[in-house]
Amino acid sequence: MKINAVWEGQHKFVATGETGFSVLMDTGVTDGGEGKGPKPLELPLMGLAGCSGVDVVAILKKMREPMKSLKIEIDSERNPIEPKRFTSIRLLFQVEGEVKPTSLEKAIRLSLEKYCSVSNSLNAKITYAYEVNGQRYPQEGYLD
Repeated sequence: MKINAVWEGQHKFVATGETGFSVLMDTGVTDGGEGKGPKPLELPLMGLAGCSGVDVVAILKKMREPMKSLKIEIDSERNPIEPKRFTSIRLLFQVEGEVKPTSLEKAIRLSLEKYCSVSNSLNAKITYAYEVNGQRYPQEGYLD
């Protein structure tokens, strides 16, 4: 996979992938940028949400679990000193539909541990929780 990134002044870069789609990245005003796009460090988390989301949708479809909607929230923590890499990432998968909680958990686990290239490329502890029609599993905390 190849990416081409071009500097657009100050802290802005436009990155274009093999598909031809581009993303404008920038830093916030307080960091010397103009706040015109996502911060570069937001993109791996967005990629994680998209990658794991695609997997979960595909796996649940194969399981014939009728899902109406899927929302993924991600919260993360970073090392306080350089390099300020992600140290922990928590995902919350929120599903609406007639999906068995055990099926959703299996789909999430398969994605994060086997299929999602993004989760398997990050050097951070990744945990998750999930909700089916508003019921949280586990009620508190996250699963490893």
